Amino acid sequence: MFRDTITDVFFDLDHTLWDFEKNSALTFEKILVKNEISIQLSDFLEVYIPANLAFWKLYREEKITKEELRYQRLKTVFDDLKYSLPDDIIHKMASDYIDNLSTYNHLFPHTVEILEYLRPNYRLHIITNGFHEVQNKKLKNAGISHYFEQVINSEMAGVKKPNPYIFKLALEKAGTYSQKSLMIGDSLEADIQGALAVGYKALHFNAHKEPKHHHCEMIDELIEIKSFL
Repeated sequence: MFRDTITDVFFDLDHTLWDFEKNSALTFEKILVKNEISIQLSDFLEVYIPANLAFWKLYREEKITKEELRYQRLKTVFDDLKYSLPDDIIHKMASDYIDNLSTYNHLFPHTVEILEYLRPNYRLHIITNGFHEVQNKKLKNAGISHYFEQVINSEMAGVKKPNPYIFKLALEKAGTYSQKSLMIGDSLEADIQGALAVGYKALHFNAHKEPKHHHCEMIDELIEIKSFL
């Protein structure tokens, strides 16, 4: 479908290649014990997962800072679970989380297979809203950093997806044009609508089991990319 027009493929990282929810759960399993927090992991994650997504949306919209995101997503969970913790412990847990997250390296099924398939014919890149120090560790520790020519993060760009500037910066860094570029990501708002607005083609990796939409084609497994490229 895109074979004759695409030269550069841009991936999101978290929730698209790197299995954020699985790696995050393993991280919390470790640091809850480390910090002697007597909450069941399943109870914690039930509140944390939607809270984290909500705070990331605020972060994308420039309504909170990185530091506020890291603190508030934990503070909210403990408050909702009626588990009292002093601020210094919450800040320590926020730090422990960042320190440990990239040590877990679960990827979505077929990640390496599809990168191997694409690399001979396309230049591959990353556009991520994640933090510079963490995202580079994730790529390296998961053994996939060598597949990507350019890794564009929101701290480098000074803005976050879906802001048009980060997509334009990615094109500039890659030395290509939007008409020759395909964006693959899990977020309809940040990845798909953001990329389409700048002229990229887009493919929505439906990691969250969202309903069908008219913006672009959707896939449920990364291996389905072979049908398009």
